[in-house]
Amino acid sequence: MKVFNKEELGKYDGKEGRPAFVAYLGKVYDFSETKESEHGDHYGHPFGLDLTEEIDEAPHDDNLVFLFPVVGEYKE
Repeated sequence: MKVFNKEELGKYDGKEGRPAFVAYLGKVYDFSETKESEHGDHYGHPFGLDLTEEIDEAPHDDNLVFLFPVVGEYKE
């Protein structure tokens, strides 16, 4: 499984046709198939980052994250 650091994950920001990845609890998920991915963020939360804290504060629980494919591990 691919290991992403902050710099590598940042390349997957969903902008200009790039894939949209986010890290959550040490795993990297591919959000590219969401309709928001083409804008580079999901309701103000940018792709290409570790969103562990932001997801924990979201109005939905984290079960939605687990619906997306895991593409790697995140290590700072």
